[in-house]
Amino acid sequence: MNDQHWGPSISADIVVIGGGTAGIGFVASLLKRDPGLKITVIEPSTLHYYQPAWTLVGGGAYDAKDTARPMNKVMPRQATWIQAAVTGIDPDQRRLTLNDQRTITYQNLIVCPGLRLAWEKIEGLQDSLGQHGVTSNYSYQHAQYTWDQVQKLGGGKALFTQPPIPIKCAGAPQKALYLSCDHWLKRNVLSQVDVEFNLAGAALFGVPTFVPPLMKYIEKYNARLAFNSNLVKVDGPAKTAWFDVKDADGNVTRQAKTFDLLHVVPPQVSPDFIAQSPLADAAGWCEVNPHTLQHPRYPEVFALGDICGTTNAKTAAAVRKQVVVVAENLLALRKELALPLKYDGYGSCPLTVEKGKVILAEFGYGGKLLPTFPLDPTVPRRSAWWLKATLLPWFYWNGMLKGREWLTRLSRVD
Repeated sequence: MNDQHWGPSISADIVVIGGGTAGIGFVASLLKRDPGLKITVIEPSTLHYYQPAWTLVGGGAYDAKDTARPMNKVMPRQATWIQAAVTGIDPDQRRLTLNDQRTITYQNLIVCPGLRLAWEKIEGLQDSLGQHGVTSNYSYQHAQYTWDQVQKLGGGKALFTQPPIPIKCAGAPQKALYLSCDHWLKRNVLSQVDVEFNLAGAALFGVPTFVPPLMKYIEKYNARLAFNSNLVKVDGPAKTAWFDVKDADGNVTRQAKTFDLLHVVPPQVSPDFIAQSPLADAAGWCEVNPHTLQHPRYPEVFALGDICGTTNAKTAAAVRKQVVVVAENLLALRKELALPLKYDGYGSCPLTVEKGKVILAEFGYGGKLLPTFPLDPTVPRRSAWWLKATLLPWFYWNGMLKGREWLTRLSRVD
């Protein structure tokens, strides 16, 4: 239901900020447990996206239009949808302010607005994106442009970038490289393409177990790794990108690099209304207990998804398990019971190392391996590609957004 008639002040019970993967998945799961709950969702967008497939769009293996659906088709019917954006949070008064000047008071608040892609932090990027060979799979509008440019490129310089973490799906920047290189290899032009991956960090992947199998693909594709190299400026017409490069002593120099194709991953930040609120941690993310996902100072508040100030990978797979933790723990809190479930930091990154093969990296807090299947997770598999490209998108629309909790085994609090 999309309510257009409420006055300037609204009194609500359970308020969910965000209608993305975390918001819709959570509301659907909560309503499965108790269909009588009064839930209000605040979400300004008219479209809902399945973002994990954008990498496949950029690799020519998925249709962009199949990753978007109208928000009113995925919003659970029993929920009240307020199509507006939150601009302020006063957790001491349990009150939200919206961009249309309305205010909402709540009994429980679920914070899951996602993160913000800060394109503006790279000088000149917004003027160049979608032309001059400058692209990004992190944008619905430009993932198809990635594939168009990859197909056109028969030689020259291809730069791929990764900003400082945290970012959503930390494997996605290199997935773009692998799928592009696989295409050039199959077309017998890879030897004419100079491929370089510029990472702001000092490691190819945050979980050391997966670095050796990934390095085999970096070597197979003859790609160069430029660590501690952070993209700061782009001039599309001049086909030049500038990177701040840090040496072993911490000295930073700015280096210009020319390109024919530039795949950019933008810096990613917490939305201002969270970062500037009492809910934020020192880095601006929503502070939560990493296991219960409850706010440490405002017990009526929980968070899930990319906004959480936790160390897990920011992926849809993480949300799949967080949804169950927050749903069970919220209901227990409302009954004044101990919180029963514990999140282990699970996240999954299906690394598309070539078209048709995936290394399925699943891990939790501290880089602990948490494989779903009894197979060596470091081996690239066709079955994992089928999971990534076919089964998971189907399950997302038909299962996760409808409250079906598949593969969500969790630890109970001792």
